[in-house]
Amino acid sequence: MAEYDLQCFAQSGNAYKVALMLELSKASWTPIWVDFFNGATRAQDFRNDQNEMGEIPVLKHGETQLTQSAVILEYLAQQLGTFGWDTEEERREILRWLFWDNHKLTNYVATLRFLRAMAKTGETDVTRFFEGRANAALKVLDQRLENKSFLVGNRPTIADLSVCGYLFWPEEIGVDFGPYSNVNAWLLRIKALPGWVAPYELMPGHPLPTPTDH
Repeated sequence: MAEYDLQCFAQSGNAYKVALMLELSKASWTPIWVDFFNGATRAQDFRNDQNEMGEIPVLKHGETQLTQSAVILEYLAQQLGTFGWDTEEERREILRWLFWDNHKLTNYVATLRFLRAMAKTGETDVTRFFEGRANAALKVLDQRLENKSFLVGNRPTIADLSVCGYLFWPEEIGVDFGPYSNVNAWLLRIKALPGWVAPYELMPGHPLPTPTDH
């Protein structure tokens, strides 16, 4: 029996952040598919028993149940002793990038990807707005990575695992990553970490089930 259970689905970048942490850390874990696209997280029993916010991921570790990827990553860094911090100053800097990622990067990139690749809305004023915000965040990230291998210190931390979570789907996001040479080099460094697995290979639910599969 695995030590950690992760409720997830293959298309979720937030779940991928946690799944990648577990995989790179060689943790004993099991991915549990949640049928997000057919409303599983909106069901009242899910909200009552798993996450009142109706969101993925959900991590179970013994009697502990956690939601929100940043919280889970910090918990796992302490439990597994990997991708964490050496000093309180580093811890605060990692938290700074976790908060930035959730508010300034994932917030826009994930929504833009959903509209274009899944909802298939076509190009609208909304997608153009989100693309502008996504590019603004990528510029900040590219500048941060100028002459730096990773976001905090000289090694990968949960800050990197969080920020990279939605960036392995450039064709689905529809943003040209070409101008962001530092981001591209950093993503290659992350992909070179021993044990790295692409999101669609690491979590269940890809390709999306057809109606006949239910």
